[in-house]
Amino acid sequence: MADIDNKDQAEMDPADMEDVEEVEEEETGEDENSKARQLTVQMMQNPQILAALQERLDGLNGSPSGYMESLPKVVKRRVNALKNLQVKCAHIEAKFYEEVHELERKYAALYQPLFDKRSDIVKAAYEPTDEECEWKADEEEELTVSKQDEMKEKAKLEEEKKDEEKEDPKGIPEFWLTVFKNVDLLSDMLQEHDEPILKHLQDIKVKFSDPGQPMSFTLEFHFEPNDFFTNTVLTKTYKMRSEPDESDPFSFDGPEIMSCTGCTIDWTKGKNVTLKTIKKKQKHKGRGTVRTVTKTVPNDSFFNFFTPPEVPENGELDEDSEAVLAADFEIGHFIRERIVPRAVLYFTGEAIEDDDDDEGEEEADEENDADYDPKV
Repeated sequence: MADIDNKDQAEMDPADMEDVEEVEEEETGEDENSKARQLTVQMMQNPQILAALQERLDGLNGSPSGYMESLPKVVKRRVNALKNLQVKCAHIEAKFYEEVHELERKYAALYQPLFDKRSDIVKAAYEPTDEECEWKADEEEELTVSKQDEMKEKAKLEEEKKDEEKEDPKGIPEFWLTVFKNVDLLSDMLQEHDEPILKHLQDIKVKFSDPGQPMSFTLEFHFEPNDFFTNTVLTKTYKMRSEPDESDPFSFDGPEIMSCTGCTIDWTKGKNVTLKTIKKKQKHKGRGTVRTVTKTVPNDSFFNFFTPPEVPENGELDEDSEAVLAADFEIGHFIRERIVPRAVLYFTGEAIEDDDDDEGEEEADEENDADYDPKV
């Protein structure tokens, strides 16, 4: 049988032989492709290989595509001219923000009488008139006449009951403490031992640097007399810069906080909530006796806000200090730009709903953005 096969093969046309060889090669190629696919699947199921690939891809993010290197020298030269123009744009933008700061200072003086009146109402220094207290609800909030009458009668009875139980509260009790509790960014800083102190907070003011002085703003926390410290005002000053960094001018994106300075709190003896006393047992190595040692250590408190890490002259900070300052700068900006101007809306919770809506819109925009990278 083998002889017959050999004979047939010998008599087979050479062209037919080539066809047979091609078929065999195709079959071999398909086998190799199948093995390659199987190997790829196995590799992609390996967490270590996936992590290595991801690290490699991350390293490529932001790296030059090679396109610039491929450009002719004369074109690169013109691109450099465009970059120089961009630097000039950054310096003009810096001047724009300086003028914005001047406008903020100008309008702060117009807002302040309103904020002062707000403070007077909160601390019961001024009782608003009936006309000032009238508030027209939105159409969605309006009730039927009968329902309104029913609610008014019920409210009247409750008020009378309260009057019998105790005197009317003065001003708006715990106004700023409630604001702090309603805002996640601030409530995360609050400890239970901070709350009795913040009940005495009567106002927060923003003061801008004087014309001609380096750009800065100061947060002033005004307290009524209390048993915790003798200060009537606690301050936090943020120094800002509105000019491009010479070493990286393209990173400029408006004024940035460079450093901040707190203040000394004159605590009443035994009332300093930023420190706590702990007791530790120590064993004498030689004698074997045990003694109890009392130590004072730092304690979590909102009032650590007034003792931020100092920024050294060279600007270099360890990772922990950088993280603390980054959070501090965010809080300072938020108090200045949102809390102080819209305090009553954070007290009622209305501003929080608006912020949530804004965040939802931003997230939707990011998800619909083809270039959006969640890691960035």
